[in-house]
Amino acid sequence: MSSPARRRVATAAVATLLITPLASCGSGSGGSSAPLRVTANVTDRSSMDAVVSAFRKSHPDIEVDVTYADTDTQQRSLGKQLAGGEGPDVFTVWPGNGNPASVQALEADGHLWDLSAREFASQVPEGARPVTEVDRHAYVVPVNYSGIGVIYSKRALAALGAEEPKEWKDLLKLCRTARENGTVLLALGNKTPWVTQLISYALAATTVYASTPDFDEKMRDADASFAGSGWTEAFSKYLEMNEQGCFNDLPLETTYEKTLQMVSGGRAVGVVQVASSLAELQSASPEAQFGFFALPAGNDAERTRMPGAVSAAYGVNAHSGRLDDALVFADFLGSAEGQNLYNRGGATLPAIPNDEFEASPALAELTERQRGGTTVPFMDQLWPHPGVQQQHFAQVKALFDGSATPEQAAAALDRAYRTRPQ
Repeated sequence: MSSPARRRVATAAVATLLITPLASCGSGSGGSSAPLRVTANVTDRSSMDAVVSAFRKSHPDIEVDVTYADTDTQQRSLGKQLAGGEGPDVFTVWPGNGNPASVQALEADGHLWDLSAREFASQVPEGARPVTEVDRHAYVVPVNYSGIGVIYSKRALAALGAEEPKEWKDLLKLCRTARENGTVLLALGNKTPWVTQLISYALAATTVYASTPDFDEKMRDADASFAGSGWTEAFSKYLEMNEQGCFNDLPLETTYEKTLQMVSGGRAVGVVQVASSLAELQSASPEAQFGFFALPAGNDAERTRMPGAVSAAYGVNAHSGRLDDALVFADFLGSAEGQNLYNRGGATLPAIPNDEFEASPALAELTERQRGGTTVPFMDQLWPHPGVQQQHFAQVKALFDGSATPEQAAAALDRAYRTRPQ
């Protein structure tokens, strides 16, 4: 299916939960009056807003419209839109192979333009290439490096007379303290499918990878299993956190948007999220101060790991009538200016590092862990096909509605891993 010379198509005209058009003045290349269409994840709104604002100043002849779409909507609808030959010129693509809108899944169907010849492609760090390239060819512009951890209000935590918990026992104690003070430690929105995975990822980073850093390689070689690993412990601890009152009531009826409202409104101390969500919270509460730390899963802080990886990336639609402009925009995203703008407002780190970037103080732990090697990849990025992630969503919901045990959930992931969808 793959050919270095073949043009890649990527389209994603998706139904969106939130839409914000941004436009610059002037017509696009080739005499087309249509704007350059960009689709980005709703969690990256402030980041893309900053990029587009600067891009339209330096390229006033390229009109740009941006649509912000929910993660689940993009991942669910993208394949159908691609098959129909419709969609934006530049759009969010997930690294690795964990969902239907990931780089490997889209490249396998010939939907991504080969960006290997662009200048930024040679500057992508070696560690990021396994999840942004296919057969040593670059198909996306990676824009940020993010982590999954606890984003919290410093004021709310101080009101409890507490500090960031470094061990599992301290985390559970803090959950009880928060309840005693009329709040909850962590807002949880498992009504939104992609949210279901985050806490099990954050726990498995330690319960699985601290002792078995080569777990993904062992899985590929059939020398390991979810059921025979720390994944079962991660699921058990996820439920224990719920039983200990760490989360709000009825998490299966609570959305991602609601969790951010709970934190900004003082009804929850924090939320386990990707670091980019910090920007949304800062936007909702400009005067508030937030912190970010790894979710502990054991009582040895030295063994704690945090999921950290390239989080956001963008692909180019080769069948676009504005292909030249799309490539200019991709180049801007890959430049030091574009990387810094994307991450300065989005509370993340550049995927293509440069000496000009100053990280947000809230990201001190993520920065330290990135440099110290105590992060592990986002788990779905290294799974063999999107069906594993979809099964993960389903199993977390089953855990919370009582229809599955941790052992059953892990076994279901094993079956999904070994059964490639037709």
